[in-house]
Amino acid sequence: MTSSTPRRTVLAAALAAAGTAAAAAPAVAAVPDRAADRPPAAPDPATAEGTGRGHAPAPGLVDNRFWSSYTDWRCGSAAGTKAVAGHRPALVLATPAGRTDYTDPHTGRTSAWEYATWTSPTHTPTVPATEVIASWNAHTPPGTWIQVELSGTYTDTSSTPWYVLGRWASGDDDIRRTSVDDQTDGRSTVWTDTFAIDDATSGVRLTSYRLRLTLHRAPGSGLTPTVWRLGAMASDIPDRFSVPASAPGPAAELPVPRYSQNTHVGQYPEYDNGGEAWCSPTSSQMIVEYWGRRPSAEELAWVNPDFADPQVCHAARFTFDHQYEGCGNWPFNAAYAATYPDMNAVVTRLRSLTELESLIRAGIPAITSQSFLKEELTGAGYGTSGHLMTVIGFTADGDVIANDPASPSNEAVRRVYRRREWENIWLRTKRYDANGKVRSGTGGVCYIFWPVKSAPSQHRALRELGLL
Repeated sequence: MTSSTPRRTVLAAALAAAGTAAAAAPAVAAVPDRAADRPPAAPDPATAEGTGRGHAPAPGLVDNRFWSSYTDWRCGSAAGTKAVAGHRPALVLATPAGRTDYTDPHTGRTSAWEYATWTSPTHTPTVPATEVIASWNAHTPPGTWIQVELSGTYTDTSSTPWYVLGRWASGDDDIRRTSVDDQTDGRSTVWTDTFAIDDATSGVRLTSYRLRLTLHRAPGSGLTPTVWRLGAMASDIPDRFSVPASAPGPAAELPVPRYSQNTHVGQYPEYDNGGEAWCSPTSSQMIVEYWGRRPSAEELAWVNPDFADPQVCHAARFTFDHQYEGCGNWPFNAAYAATYPDMNAVVTRLRSLTELESLIRAGIPAITSQSFLKEELTGAGYGTSGHLMTVIGFTADGDVIANDPASPSNEAVRRVYRRREWENIWLRTKRYDANGKVRSGTGGVCYIFWPVKSAPSQHRALRELGLL
């Protein structure tokens, strides 16, 4: 299925071969690389002041912390930003703290920008972490953009530098959306979108961290980005080639639209050429439309009218990471989903298939990342060093129902995969490739999108997983 090896996969393989711990560099996003009408829902209690704090239940291997309430935005340290109350509390640029020039490495264009910053309070995860993946939900009107950074403390009390986790805008006219390579202090490294301890066998862990937002705007414009949610998933998943089998729960299936990435082969080389490289945006678009959102005709006017499902092309363009040169940046996919009205989106890890079943029962599909040999997933018909698919349900026997975009047509997208096979390829952190070499697995990484106005059962399921 893969015609080339994505950069993240190469890095993951190198780390695995060096003996690093589980998921020190996730195996990928976007290879076989790298909506239905919704019933009326009750308001989401997490939008109220003082809620939405988002700690995963302890004990566990995963910790989530998200800042999203009015109280959250009034905490931390602000330099020119302010909190705004309302049905969806937010952080905005109020008074510039300074001015800076930014030379876009992908266009060579240098522009002046006013900026303001917000730095979160220090967060101590329930689990000292080998990995941290941030995600954010924001609106950036033309003439604005944001930068997200992380700084943390190691187990020996020394500190990391400030690492850039993304320079992001919902559009692509002002800056090119980008991750930043070559960030390391010799103990930790940022691999595209993931902070990772370089050698987890050393015992070094990240015991606390802060996130910093920098909001930019064109000088004198009075514009502002609006940030509704910022946070991160921290984890320490142990090395494992297999995971214990779980008992199946009740059957359920959600009416998620079906889109194939392979109907777009060769489309838009500037956004990684469609086909096998588009599993992540194709999956993201499925769930965006499940929640009743989609781009307008005006927003799709740039797409070649001869192309079917232009909204998938749109998702690819607006998730594309110009440094990674692909659409598989995990936080960029979450941020894309959250550009639609009143949508929340995060990147996290789930610890079991049982947790995923709880989301499906509540009416929340999820996008999962996994890698496998062809013979490891019966019925897939391909092997991959990293692939995203959308889990939409479970059969009465507990098998996984997935909208797998690596299908020849939209009609063929719905697949049923054997529970035990699928559970293992998703949750493991180590695997063997076709040559018998040890490679990394993603250890339960997934994207979860949900509306601000979520039903009480959905709210409960999300809170139990530490996402609210």
